[in-house]
Amino acid sequence: MSGLLRPRTDRGRVLLVLVLVAAVTLFTATVPLLRGFFDLRVYYGAVHTWVHHGGRIYDYRVPGTTYGFTYPPFAALAMLPLALLDRTSAIVVSLLVNLAALAAILRILAGPGWRRHGWFRWALCLCLLAMFEPLRDTFSFGQVNLVLLALVLGDCWLLATGRGRWAGVGIGLAAAVKLTPALFIGLLLLAGRRRAAGLATVVAAAATALAAWADPGASRFYWTEALWDTGRVGRLDYVSNQSLQGVLARLGETGRPLWATAVLLTLCVWAWRTRGAVKAGDRTAAFALTGAAACLVSPITWVHHLVWLLPSFAVLLRTGHPRIAGALYTVLCTSVVWLWFDDASGIGGFLGSNTYTWITLGLLLGLPTGQPRRVRLPLARSLSTTVVTPSPDSPATTAGTVQSGTSPAGCDVAAAAATGVAGGDVRRGSGRSPSSEPTASTRPAASKPQSSRSRASSYTVDPSA
Repeated sequence: MSGLLRPRTDRGRVLLVLVLVAAVTLFTATVPLLRGFFDLRVYYGAVHTWVHHGGRIYDYRVPGTTYGFTYPPFAALAMLPLALLDRTSAIVVSLLVNLAALAAILRILAGPGWRRHGWFRWALCLCLLAMFEPLRDTFSFGQVNLVLLALVLGDCWLLATGRGRWAGVGIGLAAAVKLTPALFIGLLLLAGRRRAAGLATVVAAAATALAAWADPGASRFYWTEALWDTGRVGRLDYVSNQSLQGVLARLGETGRPLWATAVLLTLCVWAWRTRGAVKAGDRTAAFALTGAAACLVSPITWVHHLVWLLPSFAVLLRTGHPRIAGALYTVLCTSVVWLWFDDASGIGGFLGSNTYTWITLGLLLGLPTGQPRRVRLPLARSLSTTVVTPSPDSPATTAGTVQSGTSPAGCDVAAAAATGVAGGDVRRGSGRSPSSEPTASTRPAASKPQSSRSRASSYTVDPSA
């Protein structure tokens, strides 16, 4: 079996990759996964209504649904290029942008030694990633999660390569598009990177101010009304909501004091663990812990938001825990939470419907931190000078000055291919017909992707409707 998975000839490698590509294609074509670019329909319709028809951003609804734009006004401003495109072109651009963002993420996580993995291991890695539910949902929704993750990790790369002058810009822009990435400003403060934290705050504030200047009414409505109305996004107890708020809502506990207490405790754990990662010089783990915490404390964390866990898997592989990474990754490929779509009651429902939340919480509590000394790089500033013995993988560095040739992640993402990370059974619902319902992998199409069960309209956005 191992010989089949590790062919020694180029011909064998090509054949294996072709077989895996065919299997992934068959899986995505027959299992109900596709979301019909539902979120892209929201972006496209809202921007076209705003620009071409004089409508208001937050008044637009996808035809046949009650679902509209829910991001801060700057997000609409950043999506203005959609106003120049037709629907088909918008889909193509969305796919290309997400592919470019994914390439940047993998490049940053793999470090400068990414070429040594070769085309074969990267091809296997991409096949595995294609099965990852949050990732495939991000593509088929036309979502922006990967772009935001790339912006945040871009700041990680800047800090790693000694280009800290611009570190914070990516986090600031991400926080202006969606509020959740703002937690990474807290990470910069914990790491002692006050300049980067200040720059991120200024960028986020400037972007928000620019949006307010462009459309004062939309900004006023969002910050005074829409932001506080979670019902605009969807039901808190919907099974796709894998945040702490979602867990409590499915238990029937919708009171804010209990949720606020859970959030406060989670942030305390995050601060403690992140501070430890910073002291250990493990920048990647610090970013990974922050991504996990952001998913937990956000009021609504749909399954596709869990692409923020990708750095955690890179950390697990780097620290020698491929089996744990493989087990967790396999679960996140199965869409298992949808088994409790109709009924999440009882012990089984409590445990099963919140499976992805338990994984995220487990990563926050147990993700290994610290790197081998030869690849350890300080995230926080230090007045001391530490000389590391030069090696091909880790050139000599001094604290506070990070060489661009040193891996910012110290991890091997493509190692998943060699260790069988996603070797578990990801075949589920194979006997069901494909669905275009945006969030439920095993449910019929819905008009409102996070809460409704009635059939959604086809992709025929009419901004004037």
